[in-house]
Amino acid sequence: MLSDVGTGLKDRVHIGCPAGSDCAGFRKDTIAAFNKTFTTDAFLKVPTSAGFMMTPLPSKRLFFSKVRSARFVKTLCIVTSMAFTPTLLSAQEQECLRGVNVSGAEFGGYQGEYGQKYIYPSDKTLDWAAARHMTAIRLPFRWERLQPRLFDGFDAAELERLKDTVARANARGLTVILDPHNYAKYRDQKLGSGDVSPEAFADFWKRLASMFAGNDRIVFGLMNEPSGITAMSWFDSAQAGLSAIREAGAQNLVLVPGTIWTGASHWFEAQEGGSNAEILQRISDPSDNFAFEFHQYMDADFSGTNETCPRVDDALSALEDVSKWMRNNDYRGFLGEFGGTSAPECLNGLMQMAGYMNRNSDIWIGWSAWAAGEWWGKYPLSLQPVGSVDKPQMRVLLPYLTNAGQVPLCNFR
Repeated sequence: MLSDVGTGLKDRVHIGCPAGSDCAGFRKDTIAAFNKTFTTDAFLKVPTSAGFMMTPLPSKRLFFSKVRSARFVKTLCIVTSMAFTPTLLSAQEQECLRGVNVSGAEFGGYQGEYGQKYIYPSDKTLDWAAARHMTAIRLPFRWERLQPRLFDGFDAAELERLKDTVARANARGLTVILDPHNYAKYRDQKLGSGDVSPEAFADFWKRLASMFAGNDRIVFGLMNEPSGITAMSWFDSAQAGLSAIREAGAQNLVLVPGTIWTGASHWFEAQEGGSNAEILQRISDPSDNFAFEFHQYMDADFSGTNETCPRVDDALSALEDVSKWMRNNDYRGFLGEFGGTSAPECLNGLMQMAGYMNRNSDIWIGWSAWAAGEWWGKYPLSLQPVGSVDKPQMRVLLPYLTNAGQVPLCNFR
């Protein structure tokens, strides 16, 4: 029911009527009742004999509550005899980003030879992702391979491999999240130290963003799992990278991670200078098109390196905590990594976490499970199918990739 939607939804109201329902009585009298009850930057989509009539409503943010919505729901039920179910559609709703990480291009350190130490996804893997109705893949790669020297041009062969993968994925309807999988390091030197300065990071992102500016099926993930540096130190590089992306003319969505492996369970953890939650509120984006990236595993130490998942409840609690923080500050989030083995408690946890993301799509724009990839072999967390047979983890995630078979929509701003 409308009264159960809760607070914080904004911009539009969309009321629809299922095929075969009798909505003939839903006319201007209902609009009048609605306008007396709510003021909002919204429109009412009203069924008529000729189709639908779009009626704008007064301009003001919409904040539903069970008490305020009760009158409208009562009116709606009287007029339509409860013949249809109202739904809300935000003006900023877009296709949710749901899929998997596809590993391989980050393998082998930063000096390994292509085809021997690392690979990019094959057509077969991309076909598999598209056939499972994924909308996105997260693509890990190495900064050093793409830019062998700081403040210098990109390696032509590596850039072509990256562009080719993006083109092949986009052709299959997949958004690609570009993920420099470097843990806030360049050739083992931490960001913010020596030559690996915020300016060097900005130079990298300005060059990369210019390659993909204007492609709405590209998302820029600033950095995989910054670790070994404080949130204060990371902020300088994160802000420099984000600003450089905008200076390059790219308005693409940017994902901003935190430190301590960007764990939701570590978001409020005290650090010298301030926690992720405190420091990253300073992030500024002139395009207002960013989201925070979180990772969260369910094993004993939240690392994703163990084969059991005894902390499912703790992981969900961590997601609830950062969700509350995002709602309080009008932010959006993306769960860039979560995963587990085929152990029963891990499968249960995967379903619970994906379900939580989907139920909270007003703030969570999507998720990418860890991880597919053709070179994983017997890696316990692998999602890569064996032939045409999906792994147990993938089978439990499949129902959460869509909304009852429909394209999932999330509130991006």
